[in-house]
Amino acid sequence: MQFFHKLINWYFNKKSLPYWCVFLFDCAIVFLSFLLVYQQTYGGAKTLSVLWQLCSMCAIYAIFYAVGFKMFHTYDGILRYSSFVDLQRVGFASFIGCVFSYLGHFFLLQFNYFQNVYVGGREIALASIICVLLLWAVRVLVKTVYDVSIDTFNARPAIIFGVDECGMGLAKLVRNDKSLRMRLFGFMSNGNEVRHKVLMGLHVYSYDDVERLIHQKKMECLLVSQSSVGVFRSDKTLQDLLIANGVHIFMPRTNEEWDPAAPDATLKEVSIEDLLPRDEISIDLKSVADTLHGKCILVTGSAGSIGSEIVKQLCQFNPRELVLIDSAETPQHDIRLMMAKRYPHIKAETIVTSITGQLRMENIFCRFRPDYVFHAAAYKHVPMMENNPTESVENNIYGTKVLADMAVKYGVKKFVMISTDKAVNPTNVMGCSKRICEMYVQSLNNAVRSGKVEGCTQFVTTRFGNVLGSNGSVIPLFKQQIKAGGPVTVTDPNIIRYFMLIPEACELVLEAGVKGNGGEIFVFDMGNPVKIADLAQRMINLSGAKNVEIKYTGLRAGEKLYEEVLNDKESTKPSFHEKIRIANVREYDYSEVERDIEELIEVSKQYDDMLTVKKMKEIVPEFKSNNSVYEALDASTDTAKA
Repeated sequence: MQFFHKLINWYFNKKSLPYWCVFLFDCAIVFLSFLLVYQQTYGGAKTLSVLWQLCSMCAIYAIFYAVGFKMFHTYDGILRYSSFVDLQRVGFASFIGCVFSYLGHFFLLQFNYFQNVYVGGREIALASIICVLLLWAVRVLVKTVYDVSIDTFNARPAIIFGVDECGMGLAKLVRNDKSLRMRLFGFMSNGNEVRHKVLMGLHVYSYDDVERLIHQKKMECLLVSQSSVGVFRSDKTLQDLLIANGVHIFMPRTNEEWDPAAPDATLKEVSIEDLLPRDEISIDLKSVADTLHGKCILVTGSAGSIGSEIVKQLCQFNPRELVLIDSAETPQHDIRLMMAKRYPHIKAETIVTSITGQLRMENIFCRFRPDYVFHAAAYKHVPMMENNPTESVENNIYGTKVLADMAVKYGVKKFVMISTDKAVNPTNVMGCSKRICEMYVQSLNNAVRSGKVEGCTQFVTTRFGNVLGSNGSVIPLFKQQIKAGGPVTVTDPNIIRYFMLIPEACELVLEAGVKGNGGEIFVFDMGNPVKIADLAQRMINLSGAKNVEIKYTGLRAGEKLYEEVLNDKESTKPSFHEKIRIANVREYDYSEVERDIEELIEVSKQYDDMLTVKKMKEIVPEFKSNNSVYEALDASTDTAKA
């Protein structure tokens, strides 16, 4: 048995036989088929007496069949992957060979050399039947041996989650793609009506059978069909059971998840992002495409997590030109290379500069005259901005003001600003800086609409929470800590956060930006909050790592246990999309906001953190610091009021 295993592995580890080997082997089968028919018809003695003439004739018949093999390219296929189409081509090629042999045997009889060897039409037909059966049998045998050997020696027992067309398609994929090294033994469904049924020769099991299958069938893999992804994500109990028992979970890879390390892979092993429960998000692509097609679009922060995804999604709408701005040289260079490789048909200008350079921004707006601006550039890390409030004012607030003013001056149709849920009842400098940005663009929009400021630009703000996998976010950090053996650091056992995939968030940004009328602050439905401690534990279990501990480090400066999407005085109203709502927020007078921001900018130039944050609190009274040195400012304010 061990020898057979080694022999099988030796053969099937080869990519495939050279085409000429298959071709010669098929011709040899033809030769032997005619030889066999003659021997059975005329007996062994007669066959031996005319053996050389017979062999010559059989070789000529093999040449006739070779013409058919050439016409239908029967030798191009890989035998271990033979399908019905391959058998069909062999049949057609054999028919052509039979016809040519029948026509040719009249010609061969004219030669004295073949006078003692008579092969009539009956023998030719019989030889052709035997020939095609042998050709089919060889292919079926090789495929069967391959399937059995792979299933027996190397494959992991697997089951498919989902009893529908997608599940059956996944089953066909696994059976045909032996590189997956999986052996299917059944399907899984939550419907009792199909339990114990048979589908594609495999049993259908229910959720109640999972634990039994893990122990009795030694189940190692569960494959989730595309149509069942939502159902699987929502079943945390099933996920935890599978993860706790070391079962590998796979899902179909989408086009957006193409992996350069495995370009042909159609399945991916799930990550924690795949298991977080969330509803499917779809947007009005036609409306977005009709609006952005053929336009010049400027994107700030184009090398960041959100900005780079916005760039990728904009490319599918064939804009006339993209103007991409970011101050990070290396990531921006990566964006430049990506545009050249993946979207060479789209004109793209990649610019390394800061949005705080007013003269440079004026030069860019004057040169390119963008129709749309998507403003994603910002300093976003809460602890970092807590220690550098003046930089937060300069980049986030002043940079946004420069861009917004240029948009009005140069006739941008729509300006879309990316904000954050941390702007609601801010407890940190970063969140407050984004709230001030919201106030400025909204008041500027109203000033343009009322005629106080001359222009035509509509300003739209989009506000959402954490995005999965963004630079510096918690999930990449946890992955690094688990890989290093731990500990995994969580600030507080009760801290929760809202999460959304980067592509989903950017899709909503595009639709909100296109369909907004100006002045709105759009709030995204982030789904259910996730407890970070639970997230960390599930990531540890999913990785299979042992003895990795969770360490609680305490809330960081400016951090709060939960993020809000709207403050207490706000409410929302529905919009054009069920996942997007419009916040009813207090509106401010443009001239007052502009004056406050100019004063804040002047204060920040003194590089006095306390003075800077004090002025920010004056502009945004609901800004109450949490776990921060700036709590002293709140205490003094409360004392003064008392």
